[in-house]
Amino acid sequence: MRLLQVLVPGEKRDDALRVLEDEGFDYVRTSECSDGTDAELVTFPVPTQAVDHVLTSLREVGIEDEFIIVSSIETARTPRIEELEDRFVSGQEEDDSISREEIRTKALNMTPGRVTYYVMTLLSAVVATAGLLLDSPAIVVGSMVIAPQVSAALTGTVGLVLNDRQMFGDGVLSLVRGLFVAIVGAFAFAWVIRTGAIVPVTIDITAITQVQNRISPGLLALVVGICAGAAGAFGLATAIPVSLVGVMIAVALIPAASAVGIGLAWGEIGVALGAFVLLAVNATSILLAGLAVFWYLGYRPMGWEPGSLRANVSSDRTATLAIMFVVGIVVLGGAGMVLTQHVAFQNAVNDEVRTVLAEDSYAELELTEVRTEFEDGGVVSDETEVTVVVRRPADTAYPALTSDLERALEERVDHPLSVIVEFTERTRAPAAVGAGD
Repeated sequence: MRLLQVLVPGEKRDDALRVLEDEGFDYVRTSECSDGTDAELVTFPVPTQAVDHVLTSLREVGIEDEFIIVSSIETARTPRIEELEDRFVSGQEEDDSISREEIRTKALNMTPGRVTYYVMTLLSAVVATAGLLLDSPAIVVGSMVIAPQVSAALTGTVGLVLNDRQMFGDGVLSLVRGLFVAIVGAFAFAWVIRTGAIVPVTIDITAITQVQNRISPGLLALVVGICAGAAGAFGLATAIPVSLVGVMIAVALIPAASAVGIGLAWGEIGVALGAFVLLAVNATSILLAGLAVFWYLGYRPMGWEPGSLRANVSSDRTATLAIMFVVGIVVLGGAGMVLTQHVAFQNAVNDEVRTVLAEDSYAELELTEVRTEFEDGGVVSDETEVTVVVRRPADTAYPALTSDLERALEERVDHPLSVIVEFTERTRAPAAVGAGD
């Protein structure tokens, strides 16, 4: 429920009150002449879903946004409030969307102070780094709970859709700086962990499941970023709380940023590059998905005229759209091509490994897992590592498997590969001995 206070000039009083009467709003009028002008402060309660509707109706009769206050209230009892609730909350005009003015304020109010934002980002990155190295999903989830990136991501998206360039710039810069702090914090923490021998220096970080999930991005990882941005926009634009949505956005960002730091600390540039591609794609996907959802919900820049796109594309809007277009092309175009190449590489490797293991000589083997190092197209290394984990009968050797896999995979992907085969033993439980034996 919202309480609206609107300053209505005397010459437009009758038109404004007629709008409220026609829409069925109960109101209170207070004379206001503190600045020597003839005006009234009209106060009336409305369902949250009706705020944008009534403000639009008032603008159509000439009421400007010079003095409008929208505040939250727990409840209201007026003669026609139940009719309004039936109409806007549970009737044909039901809509969870909040007003354009309210969504802007709501996004800005989510933004913590600069010190708080960066400290919480640093803490979440440290916790995520520990969780990744410990291979603990619970700790990684805990890092997402305290990450504040939802405020920057949604502030930037709201600024873009409302054509508030200052808000858009602040949000995007805050997001980029926060992720930079997360990467640096994760690197510093991982470097201390490694040089202090808290974990073995020779540990293969690519074999850690939680790290592997962030350094070898696939199309499903892209889906996470898109859904996170869409969920964040829906949460902010409706009466739904956004606290849980913040965790979803952090899922797509903080672990990937921490994986970049871990890769740098271990000197694994390919690991860092793979995680950075995932981070860049997810961050851009969050912004663009949020923009699409806000647009779908009907949010537009102030003064937007429906129907003609050409009439709405002013010079400042063109500049904003151009910036976003260039960023989208650079990030989604470049990183998307790398991501697509890696996904194609993964699919080719998986298919060829299954083909080799389908041969009669390997009929007793059971494929458990295939891990592929991030395929960077030769930017860091000309050779890509592939790890194949298979289950074999106890005490049975397969000395030719590694060379067979390496030869088949190199023919398939047409560049050098380093193949590692890890065996796990398959044992049979001893047969039960009968009582009479």
